Amino acid sequence: MDSQTFGSAKTVDIGRLLDDGPFTLAQKFVVCLAALSIIMDGFDGQLIGYAIPTLIKEWGVTRNAFAPAVAAGLVGMGIGSACAGLFADKFGRRWAVIGSVVVFGAATCAIGLSQNIAMIAALRFIAGLGIGGALPSATTMTAEFTPARRRTLAVTSTIVCVPLGGMLAGFFAGLVLPSFGWRGLFFIGGTIPLALGILLYFVFPESPRFLARRQNRWTELRALLARISRPTATDSAFADMAEQNLEQRDGFGSLFEPGQRRNTVAIWGAFFMCLLAVYAAFSWLPTMLASEGLSVALAGSGLTAYNLGGVFGALICAVAITRFGSRWPLLVCCAGGCASAFFLRGVDVASHTSLLVVGLGVHGLFVNAVQSTMYALCAYVYPTRVRATGTASALAFGRLGAILSAFAGAIVITVGGASLYLTMLGGAMLLVLVSLSAVKNHIPALRPKQMATQVVTE
Repeated sequence: MDSQTFGSAKTVDIGRLLDDGPFTLAQKFVVCLAALSIIMDGFDGQLIGYAIPTLIKEWGVTRNAFAPAVAAGLVGMGIGSACAGLFADKFGRRWAVIGSVVVFGAATCAIGLSQNIAMIAALRFIAGLGIGGALPSATTMTAEFTPARRRTLAVTSTIVCVPLGGMLAGFFAGLVLPSFGWRGLFFIGGTIPLALGILLYFVFPESPRFLARRQNRWTELRALLARISRPTATDSAFADMAEQNLEQRDGFGSLFEPGQRRNTVAIWGAFFMCLLAVYAAFSWLPTMLASEGLSVALAGSGLTAYNLGGVFGALICAVAITRFGSRWPLLVCCAGGCASAFFLRGVDVASHTSLLVVGLGVHGLFVNAVQSTMYALCAYVYPTRVRATGTASALAFGRLGAILSAFAGAIVITVGGASLYLTMLGGAMLLVLVSLSAVKNHIPALRPKQMATQVVTE
């Protein structure tokens, strides 16, 4: 059924209205806009990884000198993640997404004016505030615009835009760096998300679930519901019935209520170690390959393969979660990420370069499958009132692992080269496996009746 009208003075269950209804073109458009903001997030976030080898040569500095600049961006991401979640739950998802995109676009443009590493570090911190804020806000928006039967795939498809953006950054860097240098890379790379921010201001709506919790915005909600083929009576009230029996304690403290404590701690641990592995690749993989004697262009292809594998891995894992639930697909991917990293330790970089690049693609497939689908797990575990806070806090804690990777990546490459670097990646994914094993409330498999309904309605 494409629409449903509720009688006068009735209370509309916004959760059921959205979860059980069709996935309309208007809803898909919103999800696409959220995904586009994450593509730009991954794109701008990874430009520094492609620029560092060129900067090392041009400025005559060591790779360790760039560790603070990499870390500054990741610190900004952690703060941005935490603040954006609280902001989105209090003031709305729409402004959290738009503000984040504009901030990281403007700061990335400014990096092109940098005269030293300290200036790059300061601007990367500011860019990180936006990059960190976009991810939890956009994924929350996706989750709240998508019917339950489509949510895991939709959220994962949004998150998979991070490695997709990184992959595009690799192609972009290959075209721009030879002609315009690293300054042009940041100038042009920052202008694109600024243009997106302007577009979002005019066409990006607020989340209906967020609006339902604010009576003074119900008129706006009714208009939005009409646009997504769910018209309601002009005097109808709104509530989220699925959450009425939950304790109404909002904010950060609710993440550690008795029913949530175990999930929160386990998810935080998984995010910490997974982001350590992911950002060790984003920030240092081209540098590691260059240190093994590969050209800058070939070194960049390793990160591009890692991101390309991540796109396929995340989508495959999302489909598997829909069929089998989240526990076993996530644990299998963790094991695959660990095994592939340890396998690559035995590959000689100089004589088996193609095998190494393919292997990095396989490793990226497993690691990004875990990283991307963990956001869908957060969307399932946390209720609407704290969903953005729960997702953002997990990501913020995970950013600590990413910050650690900024220094750990430089150190392990200097001390032990490719072998020790890959050992770090494999060990991190082993600990992610342990953490996700401890999560109590995994996403259940889609029941046969739900799958039949999906086929009929979609």
